Amino acid sequence: MTPISGRPPHAIRRGVSLYSFQEEYFLRTMTVEDCVAAAAGMGATGIEIIPEQSVPGYPEPTDEFVTRWHDWMRAYGTTPVATNAFLDTKLHSDRLLTLDEQAARVRRDIDIAVRLGAPIVKATVNFSPEVMAAVAPYAEDQGVRLLLEVHAPFHFGHPWILEHLEVMHRAGAHVLGLMPDMGIHVRRFPRVVSERALRDGARPDLVDHIVRTYDDHGDTHALMDIVNYRGGGPVEFALARQATHYIWTEPKELLAHMPFTGHIQAKFYEMTDEGTEYSIPYEDIVPVLVDGGFTGYLSSEYEGNRHIQDAFHVDSVVQVRRQQTLLARLLGETA
Repeated sequence: MTPISGRPPHAIRRGVSLYSFQEEYFLRTMTVEDCVAAAAGMGATGIEIIPEQSVPGYPEPTDEFVTRWHDWMRAYGTTPVATNAFLDTKLHSDRLLTLDEQAARVRRDIDIAVRLGAPIVKATVNFSPEVMAAVAPYAEDQGVRLLLEVHAPFHFGHPWILEHLEVMHRAGAHVLGLMPDMGIHVRRFPRVVSERALRDGARPDLVDHIVRTYDDHGDTHALMDIVNYRGGGPVEFALARQATHYIWTEPKELLAHMPFTGHIQAKFYEMTDEGTEYSIPYEDIVPVLVDGGFTGYLSSEYEGNRHIQDAFHVDSVVQVRRQQTLLARLLGETA
């Protein structure tokens, strides 16, 4: 239990989603082991992985990889925390997957988590409440928690999330729960996104209007009409549409859902040279998690690379290290 001045002791731990290093992994400048080693070097001992992206042989991981994975965990002093699952409901051109077919694919992803030693599987927001209910008994038998990602523009009061919460209450928090993505707390429009639009030729006046509307909590859903009326083009339309995908919710809204919150995706777009996140106020978020008694992992998820790779060298390791330094400070950790 780590004490923080003026706050109760806590058991929050730090982790990293290997998705954060997607740029380097795609370019083959970092291997999966390199990603694990980088996280461990930052004191982030919880490892989150996307099997579809990083596990050879997916959806049937090779025995060789599974053995090496567990060897890495021992060698670097890290712990498998979560795997990420996706539900491709449109595999067939003429129909959606049936409920039974969807449940079978989720059970397969649970099996992968078990083989990797991860106690949590992240369910993307397109998982239906019916699918979650159907696989809950299997997840419980396997000792795995299936956590629904609450990802912007969804929020805790969204009807889809409320339907899921009804299922979670019936199944129990030890089986089904929530994985809030901190992208639901975007206070300022991400600077890396608006600057990319400018480099792509967007009109500065329209970019400024979009950013100011978002930052002032204005009507972002009216922005596409305004862009149209003011003669904007595809780049401005894309930026206006993106503004509707960011949301700002007060961090204290996390408190009501803490019993079902098993993991936090610590989304970030830009860690500044000063060591703060430009858009997401972790200085306000972390104290709420401490006060709420959260006991899971804060897992870094860097998504700024795609917005700067056209003009700048992407160094995901530096960005993640900066966030981990910020989280360690906010959690009261000492060197």
